[in-house]
Amino acid sequence: MQPWQLIHGECLPALIAMPDNSADAVITDPPYSSGGFSRDDKSADPVIKYTQTGVSGRFPSFGGDSRDQRSYLAWCSLWIAECVRILKPGGYFMAFTDWRQLPVMTDAVQAGGVFWRGIVAWNKGAGARAPHKGYFKHQCEFVVWGTKGAAVVAEHDGPFDGCIHAVVRQADKHHLTGKPTALMGELVRPVVPGGVILDPFAGSGTTGVAAVLSGRRFIGIEREAAYADISRRRLADAAGTFGLGAAPLRQARFDELEAA
Repeated sequence: MQPWQLIHGECLPALIAMPDNSADAVITDPPYSSGGFSRDDKSADPVIKYTQTGVSGRFPSFGGDSRDQRSYLAWCSLWIAECVRILKPGGYFMAFTDWRQLPVMTDAVQAGGVFWRGIVAWNKGAGARAPHKGYFKHQCEFVVWGTKGAAVVAEHDGPFDGCIHAVVRQADKHHLTGKPTALMGELVRPVVPGGVILDPFAGSGTTGVAAVLSGRRFIGIEREAAYADISRRRLADAAGTFGLGAAPLRQARFDELEAA
């Protein structure tokens, strides 16, 4: 049985079509609608907002990243509520955000019906940029996490680090805002081996790659055709060696994979 599925389409219609209580976790990196202080800044193309000078044009752009905070809260509440319906009782919900959108994302998670349990910090390392020398570096992004109802005691692993250090390596980056494979390898650990991980904003499929490599199953949704193609290729490559039923990749190997 193939351990992954990739749906090309908008997240809300795809989520609405999914059955109740069918996923063990939602782990996702939605558009932040961030990247600036003004409305004009936020409405800029993601390539401009999120790409460092000298590497522009390497990755395709994506839509849905220009909402103001009120519409962002309303939109996130809608898709999060569908995710909660799809989650099994006790299932994990994890969504990335940055410092600007952290307050509104914590509101959206609770409005959508998740029992908010905390924040995981992703430390990107001292190489993170700052606007000028008067700033603290923006070297952390955040994962707002919770559960559908009571948190189940994990018998297979844990407890799990609340701050994860993972450097972005260009060889391991396949999306304009892609996350390191090693980082996602840490975030899938709470999910029971063989469980189903859902990502409504699959991007380049890194959540799915981490899921498949660690012996979990994956369902992804991606609206951008270019990234849906990248996801399918990467997921197929991961499943070719570490499909469901194969020996899961040991956690330490994620660092080796990231550096390769």
